[in-house]
Amino acid sequence: MRFDLIDLQLFIAVSDQRSITRGADRAHLALASASARIKGLEQALGVALLKRGRRGVELTAAGESLLDHARIVMHNVEAMRGDLAGFASGVRASVHLLANTSGLSEHLPKALAAFLREHSDINVDVEERESADIANAIAAGSADLGFAAEHALPDNVERFLFSEDRLTLVTAKRGPLGGRRQIDFADVAAFDFVGLTTSTALQMHISKHAARLGMRLRFRARLRDFDAICQMVAADVGVAVVPEAAARRCARSLPIVMIRIRDSWANRKLVICARSFKALPRPAKQLVEHLRGAAQR
Repeated sequence: MRFDLIDLQLFIAVSDQRSITRGADRAHLALASASARIKGLEQALGVALLKRGRRGVELTAAGESLLDHARIVMHNVEAMRGDLAGFASGVRASVHLLANTSGLSEHLPKALAAFLREHSDINVDVEERESADIANAIAAGSADLGFAAEHALPDNVERFLFSEDRLTLVTAKRGPLGGRRQIDFADVAAFDFVGLTTSTALQMHISKHAARLGMRLRFRARLRDFDAICQMVAADVGVAVVPEAAARRCARSLPIVMIRIRDSWANRKLVICARSFKALPRPAKQLVEHLRGAAQR
């Protein structure tokens, strides 16, 4: 059984694009060469990997299995390249961490800063993703660690609790909801909103649950951070859904009110997760131990 990294990169590209033509283009290969490589893979493995149709290709069960292994192999190769390149530049290792919006903005910066001060030989590559995407990436082995809402994780992903993250509604003190202490999210369907940009993981989470309630949120403004959002709310531009930690911080200096959202999706447990903590590279294990300590403080 012989195939090379180009074969695996091509197979991942074809699987992602659901097309040999688009996959070949993404892998920078001629279509004839890509088709020959895919056929060579199937012959070497002795199984069909793709179901070919007029609208593209679909993975067989064997193809799905190969895709999982190929992603792990390519992730490890990239990690190896990064670590070895780090030696040449004086930085010895890097850790790939996926985090949701709340993690990046409210929970992780202080802990990561302390870790990086203590470990000058390690870099941390942090990428924002929605919790469901983080769960899939960790399960597939395409990242070292994840910081995600626990409800999105499958049972086979290891995790430990880092913090709790309740989402809360914020409104102007003198607004029509200023006297409320708790509310069902469906009750704010008629209000104007101030939100995050559509590409952020948290905004996708909120919009998804609004859609399940049949709500179409009306946004007066979209901004990139919670402080700016709360300033707009204080000016009575609209209401917003933000993490409770951000709301409490902003409420110290702005005339805003926090209203508890009664819906269960608003109360999230945030966890550090990995496919296997024991199998992590040593730099990632060091980060895990640091985050365990930070979670207990």
